[in-house]
Amino acid sequence: MNDFFVLKLLDRLQGGFKRIGVDYGMLRNILQVKLTMDGRRTPTVFAGSQNNKQETEGSPFRVQWFYLLIGLMMIFIVIPKGNYILMMSMLFSVVMFMIMTTLISDFSSVMLDLRDKNILFSKPVNRRTLSMAKSLHILIYLLTVTLTFTGPSLIVSIFIQGVPFFLLYAAAVILMDCFILVFTALLYLLILRVFDGEKLKDIINYVQIILSIGVTVGAQLISRLFNITELGVTFKAAWWNFLFAPIWFSAPFELLIAGKKSAHLAELALLGLVVPLVLLAAYIKLMPTFERSLQKLAEQGAAGKDNGRLSRRLSAIVCRNKEEGMFFRFTWSMMKNERDFKLKVYPSIGLSLVLPFIFIFNQVWSGDMEAVRGSKAYLFFYFSAMLVLTAVQMLRYSASYKGAWIYKAIPLPGTAAVYRGMLKAVLLRLLLPLFVLEGAVFVWLFGGQIIVDLFAVLLASLLYTVICYRMMPQALPFSEKYEAAKQSDYKGISIALLFILMGFAGVHYVFTLFFPGIYIYLVILTALNWWVWHVSFPQAAPRNGKLPTLGA
Repeated sequence: MNDFFVLKLLDRLQGGFKRIGVDYGMLRNILQVKLTMDGRRTPTVFAGSQNNKQETEGSPFRVQWFYLLIGLMMIFIVIPKGNYILMMSMLFSVVMFMIMTTLISDFSSVMLDLRDKNILFSKPVNRRTLSMAKSLHILIYLLTVTLTFTGPSLIVSIFIQGVPFFLLYAAAVILMDCFILVFTALLYLLILRVFDGEKLKDIINYVQIILSIGVTVGAQLISRLFNITELGVTFKAAWWNFLFAPIWFSAPFELLIAGKKSAHLAELALLGLVVPLVLLAAYIKLMPTFERSLQKLAEQGAAGKDNGRLSRRLSAIVCRNKEEGMFFRFTWSMMKNERDFKLKVYPSIGLSLVLPFIFIFNQVWSGDMEAVRGSKAYLFFYFSAMLVLTAVQMLRYSASYKGAWIYKAIPLPGTAAVYRGMLKAVLLRLLLPLFVLEGAVFVWLFGGQIIVDLFAVLLASLLYTVICYRMMPQALPFSEKYEAAKQSDYKGISIALLFILMGFAGVHYVFTLFFPGIYIYLVILTALNWWVWHVSFPQAAPRNGKLPTLGA
């Protein structure tokens, strides 16, 4: 196995690991195996390419082109001199948003994984060593992703801002990653101590939604900390400044680089240093407790049981036959009980809940409600349908994918009933509650006159659901393992689908320019929905799992 550079760096700290009760030799071996296995995984962008097999072995971190693109854009943030707290607050807001969403969507399942325990606890490995290995594995990944974001701006800052700025920037990045990782882990530990079994799994999913909302809204509130006038930018000191971590990590730049003396800035800078270190010390001490508490995830509590009464009633209303109703109830139950599905999809619920309001944030914040009601900003409601894109993409995966043989065993005339029942379950379980909640807020903001427009958005979302499923690679629901999700590149399709969603909003806007345009739009959407759903999922579909083309 490779002797990775990061392991050589850890060798210099082995004395510290030993003092906190970690078996460093065992820790190093576990990390070496984890990093070697990561290196043998085919990077996403080259998945399915046999010609590039040799070139892509060695590291899963080589293909970070999307993060690198964002990192190159951040160069423009560190170039100006002065107003360091504004500049770096913006930068750390973006980086923390990207890192936090990456952690809660991709690495919660790693942090809460029980397989290490089942395999290694039969060996002479103590809990503290295993927990430290897991945390360092995640931290190495986060640092790698973070350096992809901040690497270009770090390099440029040496030449533009100087070495002191660079060293302070690098230290802040490390502290920020420690803060994100440890804060998330301790939050999960708190939940683990209070709840049991299946109830715990649901609570963790809700925490992911709250974290997604908090990080997104917090990034928007950063700009509210500053007063931008013709004379420049002034920082507004207030008690609630202490609630925003990006300000903690940006305050030292204003204090040490710009040379501004302020007790408020000193307190913020102290938080950026002390809070990550205190949380890290607490996490190290509580690691054995965290590992013991993880065993609760293997428990099957009463909260995981579903009597199916609601899904049976809904299937009787929305499904056209018994076969479709059966797969409606099946998909409903899988979405409720499949933990990996919820770990990957639920964070997008938080983003879909917040994004429509982000675009009208400025007007609402200023309190100019008349301007809000007189605008057509309610069309941003279309962004709530982004949840459908993620859900439809993940519907093909399951931890119980080996049970997909049942599709061939059931005597069905075709697969249309499978797809119809599946998509209707997604719409009713995920999209409709989100639509009702956000719709109520939008009616309060814009007035009752937009109710007709909201019905048009709902019909467009139904149509968009079928379009998402047709453009994604075809597969039967819950029939593939989650590892395959890392080998599929959906970025191009997802971008195209986002443009289609914006196209719906643009067409809606055109129909609002004349009377009775919105009613004409409703009729068109109703007809399109009837046609697309019937053509895409006919009564007699082929048994091979493929759908007919829309022109068929």
